[in-house]
Amino acid sequence: MPHPTVVFDFDGTLALGHRPVLAYASHLADAAGDRRLFAEAVDALDRLDAGDPEFLDGYDAVRQVALAHAVSEVALEAAYQASRQDLGTPAAPVTAPEGLAEFLADLADDAHLVLATNAPAAGVERALVGLGAAEHLTERHCAVGKPAGLGAVVEKLLSDGPVLSVGDIWDYDLAPAARLGAATALVGPTASRTTHHPTMRGTTLADLYGDIQAWVASAARETLHPTDRKA
Repeated sequence: MPHPTVVFDFDGTLALGHRPVLAYASHLADAAGDRRLFAEAVDALDRLDAGDPEFLDGYDAVRQVALAHAVSEVALEAAYQASRQDLGTPAAPVTAPEGLAEFLADLADDAHLVLATNAPAAGVERALVGLGAAEHLTERHCAVGKPAGLGAVVEKLLSDGPVLSVGDIWDYDLAPAARLGAATALVGPTASRTTHHPTMRGTTLADLYGDIQAWVASAARETLHPTDRKA
């Protein structure tokens, strides 16, 4: 039977906080032998939080600082992978949007809930358990290769019904879905200043709980066979 699907990004959407990004910066500073890199990364994250459009997200902010210190691509990748091993541990904890577990539990009654992230699988399951999200996400796609990879995921899901894609970076998390006719929800620092037109937007996912629930309810009604709608 057709059903609506909500596709969630991970970093910056379900998992909040800069601690994993700071772990990345710390590994880079150690590799470069220069702790000034870490301090500059903290400054870059502060600029991101203040709305600086120079950075896509926290990882991009740290990456740009590291490149300015002539850190190699090999070292960048090694530090990133090390930081993902830290994910969900005391070295790189994450927090959930307020009320996330309850929201997902309610949503799962009427929608298929999917994770689609560019992050490698390392640490993600541990973090999802800590966030209270693991039991509600019945399909997971890690290292998906956004933006192109998201399009492939959404296209397949659209064959089963309407899709809403939720994330914090328009070009990676939403644009591929929008091009296929899916609904979109933009969260995070760029939501208030984007020139794009997502279906809905909010500072955090928690700001959109009501809107997402309303979308799912409407989409679920649309997928019913006409003979089932007489009541």
